[in-house]
Order: sequence, then C-alpha cells, then structure tokens
Amino acid sequence: MINLEAFIYKQQKFLRDEIERNVQTLVNGGVDSMENYKYITGTIHALDAVSQEISNLLEEKEQKDNVRSLTKEV
Repeated sequence: MINLEAFIYKQQKFLRDEIERNVQTLVNGGVDSMENYKYITGTIHALDAVSQEISNLLEEKEQKDNVRSLTKEV
C-alpha cells in the first residue's frame, strides 16, 4: 500500500506533467479556436493553483514538524 506522502508527490508530478503537456499544446500551435485556447489556459491555471496549494500545505507541515523537533531537542 502506498503511503500518503508518496501519493501526494505522485499527484504533484501528475499535475506538473499535465501543465507541461498543455503548455506544449499552446506552444506548438495545437489550438484551433479561441474557445480551445481559453479552455487550455484555464486548465493550466487550475492545475497550477492546485499544485501550489499542495506545495503550501506541505511546506506548512514541514515547518510544523521542524518546530516540533526543535522543541523536543530543547
């Protein structure tokens, strides 16, 4: 069974890969209409927002863990 941290990091990799795939679609001219362009840019924005939120939550957890370990040492 996969642990929670491994799952979260795999999800982050998935999000980064999806962002990159969508960016490459834009860069390589894979957009045939303004509607499609808006959809892809919206998807990129949403994926990036989710990825950033996960990073922020992990950072907060790491900071709390560091504070706990420091207080245990004192």
